[in-house]
Amino acid sequence: MTLLDVENVHTYYGESHILEGVSLSVAASEVIALIGRNGVGKTTTLRTILQLTPPREGSVTFRGEDLQGLATNEVARRGIGWIPEERRIYSQLSVAENVRIAVPSDRDADAALKNAYETFPDLERFGDRDAGTLSGGQQQMLALARGLAGENDLLLVDEPSEGLAPRIVAAVADALAAAAEETTLLLVEQNLPLALDLADRFYLLDNGQVIDSGDTDEVRAEDERLRRHLSA
Repeated sequence: MTLLDVENVHTYYGESHILEGVSLSVAASEVIALIGRNGVGKTTTLRTILQLTPPREGSVTFRGEDLQGLATNEVARRGIGWIPEERRIYSQLSVAENVRIAVPSDRDADAALKNAYETFPDLERFGDRDAGTLSGGQQQMLALARGLAGENDLLLVDEPSEGLAPRIVAAVADALAAAAEETTLLLVEQNLPLALDLADRFYLLDNGQVIDSGDTDEVRAEDERLRRHLSA
């Protein structure tokens, strides 16, 4: 079942034309990687889906419902979560408090916290610690746990390995794989081997357009097909 459809969207920042007819789809339970160089429109695509930067042309539908014109909080209520590159955890709250605060008011916060600890065992050891004292990788796990606590049907994840030491990236990859067991992911990721390993399909962006797409098991990180559009 198709969960998300982005159809021919054109998105601007002021008069700057950032997305020039981007189309993509995400099926339920898929992991989709959105790849490309910096500045080609990957984050803008996520912002367009969330209606933070609404498109001037084209459509975004979620479960067949048009999101155009909705406030971002209304988009979130429909089951789309977002983990931005900067993570936006509450640094002075504990790990447990960070998870609890993300749980909808009509859901069981204790059950959500238990699920977070089962998915990310490292977090349980630091449940009472202020989130700002965690390592970068642990903070990324917490950001993912918060996204899952919201019981979102689709989680948009922006550059989860950005700025992390190589030894931490493996832990983040495990956390993303665990998250993918719980929900559908649309992943923006510069680390191409990581993206291809996690995702079922990919979309390659360049200059605000989708220039390639396909199954990840049909390409390798070394393929010229991808590398010539990803090198600086």
